[in-house]
Amino acid sequence: MLDRLVNDKPKARQKTLSHYLIKIARLGGYLARASDPPPGNTVMWRGLSRLTDIALGATGEFVGN
Repeated sequence: MLDRLVNDKPKARQKTLSHYLIKIARLGGYLARASDPPPGNTVMWRGLSRLTDIALGATGEFVGN
């Protein structure tokens, strides 16, 4: 699902853990420019929250009333 949500950079061919961490960070608002520092905790949290919401919406399992 993450591969469909976030487009890869043109020269990104590897599927490593860092590759997917950057994809999660991009969901949280990280721009992934060459001069940017690594993503922080807040950006990663936002990306994981958004990915969780999308996954719950895709499966149709809703929590609450």
